[in-house]
Amino acid sequence: MALPIERLARRIELTGAPLCLGIDPHPDQLPAGLTRDVNGVETFARGVLEAAADRAAAVKINVAFFEAFGSAGWAALERVRADVPADHVLILDAKRGDIGSTAVRYAESLLGRLAADGVTVSPYVGAAAIEPFLAYANAIVYVLVRTSNPDAGTLQDLVLESGERLHERVARWVSSTWPEPRVGLVVGATAPGELAALRRQVPEPAFLVPGVGAQGGDAGAAADACHGTRAPGIVNVTRGIGLASRGDDWRDAAGRAAGEWRDRLASAGATLGA
Repeated sequence: MALPIERLARRIELTGAPLCLGIDPHPDQLPAGLTRDVNGVETFARGVLEAAADRAAAVKINVAFFEAFGSAGWAALERVRADVPADHVLILDAKRGDIGSTAVRYAESLLGRLAADGVTVSPYVGAAAIEPFLAYANAIVYVLVRTSNPDAGTLQDLVLESGERLHERVARWVSSTWPEPRVGLVVGATAPGELAALRRQVPEPAFLVPGVGAQGGDAGAAADACHGTRAPGIVNVTRGIGLASRGDDWRDAAGRAAGEWRDRLASAGATLGA
């Protein structure tokens, strides 16, 4: 089977857009008719996946919404993971950020046990938080740099003595320390100025761009900036697809919304190698 980064490039070419289907099944936001428990979460996740995955290049699952249910949630996550089509790239959004043997075991749970193609990690304890995931030779690792939450700038925009901001230092450090196609950066679309600036400063790594859709991020800016010269990037849409309807038609609505987002990103002009 082709390497994950190669499969990602093929899926983007096939679908015509860098759309990543986000699955964050919060029990309080499930459509009508679904139970607010692990069974409802699993039904929703598998339903969205079935309805919308063929329009997407990648799938990103937030593991917290399964882990919260303990062993039953983990079992549900394993079943959802098994539903991901083999030609898609699966990213487990876990944002792990620990060191030593703890990071090693986190990597084994996500990349070993669940056999994900990629993960998200936090860099703020240093290289020791990242390297255990890179020990899985084919895995894609996306490092948090400038996230999409409203208070991201509290720490990430701190100005250092050099005059650069903290997230800019992290981006350059990751790009220079691991100059591999499979090492990318998480940069949110909710701060389009920072997104564009980071792309100019680090043209090489791929970006995973969250924050488009319900968070109000700039889809055009995301599509324009996501691809690096080393590897293709992706633009994640979660609630804009999965919660396109909370009525009985939620599956059909998710499929339609995924097609609309795919077309919107394609029309924004994102091309591989841009």
